Amino acid sequence: HLMGWLNQSLVAYTRLLPKGVGYNNYASIGRVVTAPAVRRTGAGKLLMQESIAQLFWLFGQQPIKIGAQLYLKKFYESLGFVQISEVYLEDGIEHIHMLRNSSF
Repeated sequence: HLMGWLNQSLVAYTRLLPKGVGYNNYASIGRVVTAPAVRRTGAGKLLMQESIAQLFWLFGQQPIKIGAQLYLKKFYESLGFVQISEVYLEDGIEHIHMLRNSSF
């Protein structure tokens, strides 16, 4: 778990998963969330950059697969992820699978 704190309040969180836990052949970052108070401040990008760095530190440099909400596609593309699936529904929300190569 990677957590971001601001003034003793939890404001950002991701779950870092080794290969074989979220996806059979890929490490993954999941449950990406930021508190409304820090949205549009760059906190989400910082959270993902640190999540990628920590995933590599913990599990080695390797491709990362995520299930992303479709409306965040450009955000994840700015971090090196590319769409690798068609749109699918998860909990009634449009999602796509995305992959980031380790050498981005």
